Amino acid sequence: MAENDRDIAVLGAGMHPWGKWGRNFVEYGLVAARAALADAGVNHLDVGYIAGADTIRNGYPGFVAGATFAQALGWSGARISSSYAACASGAQAIANARAQILAGLTDVALVVGADTTPKGFFQPVGGERRDDPDWLRFHLLGATNPIYFALYARRRMALHGATLDDFAAVKVKNARHGLNNPYARYRKEVSAEEIAASAIVSDPLRLLDICATSDGGAALVLTSMDYARKHGIADPVRIKALSTVTPTFPKTVIDLPDFATDSAMAVPAPDLTFRSSMAHAAYEEAGLGPQDLSMAEVYDLSTALELDWYEDIGLCEAGGAEDLLRSGATALGGRVPVNPSGGLACFGEAIPAQAIAQICELTWQLRGQADGRQVEGARTGIAVNQGLFGHGSATIVTR
Repeated sequence: MAENDRDIAVLGAGMHPWGKWGRNFVEYGLVAARAALADAGVNHLDVGYIAGADTIRNGYPGFVAGATFAQALGWSGARISSSYAACASGAQAIANARAQILAGLTDVALVVGADTTPKGFFQPVGGERRDDPDWLRFHLLGATNPIYFALYARRRMALHGATLDDFAAVKVKNARHGLNNPYARYRKEVSAEEIAASAIVSDPLRLLDICATSDGGAALVLTSMDYARKHGIADPVRIKALSTVTPTFPKTVIDLPDFATDSAMAVPAPDLTFRSSMAHAAYEEAGLGPQDLSMAEVYDLSTALELDWYEDIGLCEAGGAEDLLRSGATALGGRVPVNPSGGLACFGEAIPAQAIAQICELTWQLRGQADGRQVEGARTGIAVNQGLFGHGSATIVTR
């Protein structure tokens, strides 16, 4: 793959296994950071920039994650930043580190995200803040996260004829992918019958259609291409493009509240959906397209949402996701495996870590180090995430 002046190298990737450990999130981030530094062969004293992805459920240290991880590693004088972008927080932290490297302000950056999560599904944060869009989403609209996922599922069924069997097939596939991932929380095959027998959480989605909330951590060591070459790595894995776009949503026609996500009543639909615009921006920056992908890591909050992502990142036309899934193209051994890591189906959500973990997986895949789940001949991958209230991300990684 030809190099351009926006490429940066991924020299190190590290993770703390996902689970429900009940310990301080800093511990998970520290394990992941040290693993990434060891993988890169870099001493933390040589890191010029530390980008932390924030966790807002873990007190003040979570709000200043960059400083928290810098202190845990040992103060070194590095520049720091802390980013919150809901489920795209990790991608925003990567974007900050990348910008510092491309600006020539540092040659080596460390990106870290980690989380400790409460039992059950996520609730609004911030207490009784009735002007807070997250509070309004839950209390005024009644749109808890599982309901939000279920509305998307119902939309697929109505528009494209998706069935419960299709949703189950996504979970079966991802569970099989995650079997050999040592960092995954759930490492067990699941049958369609088990999915159908699991409790209905928000119709039509069953418990096994929806990802869990998890503890975990992930980290990356990113460097300039010159630094990588000087350290004897002639052909590193590289981040070729990263988009962190916002929706196309003209608010001048009608002033809808910030918790509203559908402007169809006010203005014509944009040419690209929010999620497809993320991927489009990254493809344009990289000079690549969906036809160049070897694999994809997508944000499967639910089985139905994974099907939407197939279309959003251009693997098929609108309405074609079910046929693509049924063909086996998105399974290991298929044309473009999706979530070879096992995805959130096997990991669950550790919000600030998950976008970073996706890049860890793509890095190991492109190096040929994904034992038991390796995508043969992998050369290019995309990772996509969507955070609520206008946070989107798509990252293209190549070898």
